[in-house]
Amino acid sequence: MNIMDFNVKKLAADAGTFLSRAVQFTEEKLGQAEKTELDAHLENLLSKAECTKIWTEKIMKQTEVLLQPNPNARIEEFVYEKLDRKAPSRINNPELLGQYMIDAGTEFGPGTAYGNALIKCGETQKRIGTADRELIQTSALNFLTPLRNFIEGDYKTIAKERKLLQNKRLDLDAAKTRLKKAKAAETRSSQLNSARLEGDNIMIWAEEVTKSEQELRITQSEFDRQAEITRLLLEGISSTHAHHLRCLNDFVEAQMTYYAQCYQYMLDLQKQLGSFPSNYLSNNNQTSGTPVPSTLSNAVGSSAMASTSGLGITAPSSVTELKESSGSRKARVLYDYDAANSTELSLLADEVITVFSVVGMDSDWLMGERGNQKGKVPITYLELLN
Repeated sequence: MNIMDFNVKKLAADAGTFLSRAVQFTEEKLGQAEKTELDAHLENLLSKAECTKIWTEKIMKQTEVLLQPNPNARIEEFVYEKLDRKAPSRINNPELLGQYMIDAGTEFGPGTAYGNALIKCGETQKRIGTADRELIQTSALNFLTPLRNFIEGDYKTIAKERKLLQNKRLDLDAAKTRLKKAKAAETRSSQLNSARLEGDNIMIWAEEVTKSEQELRITQSEFDRQAEITRLLLEGISSTHAHHLRCLNDFVEAQMTYYAQCYQYMLDLQKQLGSFPSNYLSNNNQTSGTPVPSTLSNAVGSSAMASTSGLGITAPSSVTELKESSGSRKARVLYDYDAANSTELSLLADEVITVFSVVGMDSDWLMGERGNQKGKVPITYLELLN
């Protein structure tokens, strides 16, 4: 037998198998053939794998959008990744804004208040840009890459074995159908009158039944084997979930680090800007000496706060009474507060301190006491307790 004959026979056998599967599949869809159902455990595993694949793709794609909002940049990075080449480093938005601010501040003059502030803001924006770059790199390595490896690796293997299982199931059901037809034909032949020709037909159908039974045993064995292989692969989805959970924790930690860095950078910037002369920092005639929290609904006491000349805050009656007396009161801290100098007392939200008034003190401040620590505290950060 030459190679050409072998290839032709193999091609013919493959074509016959494909046709048999196609016929079986079509008859099942039309309700003309029975279908072997997978056991409930395997069906649940298949459903879990499909669900994992769908949501992993959605989470992965949306994370890419979150880390890189520019679609053109994402496409460029994808192309470079497929070409197995490193994408060129590009300046990100915070870094670009920071550079503009620094250039503008230099142009206006570092010796001017506005120019100096622009330069300081620009330097902070560039630091935020660096932190943003680190977040993207860390998240891509520790979170996106494992998700992508599952989609492009493990799940492709699962899909391949699942397709093989589908083919083995179609072969099994086709074999069952052929055996059923052979037995039906054998029964009809045996019911006819015992003529010679009809006796030959009985022998032919008996041989067909034997052949179909043997084929059924083979296809059943192959189906069972493929079902076991597929089941073992699918049971690995639980391990995939555990791995993705660790990756998710890494992503959350990276975000936490990034936002903590940004908060610290902006806090430092606020302190730097706060060191400028007050006439440069005035905004809508707001007095720079009194810290005013952004949320005023929890301000001291229950009285409504009146506003004078911009956003100046008047002390409520309970504070006025405290100032007029020589006693002390307990107060709960509403917001964190960092002392600007050694005469002030740093505060932590929700802590309880002792406050009292000192003759000649500014109306927006009280003296605070925590253990051996004393210092001025802003009234707007406190809630007096009964």
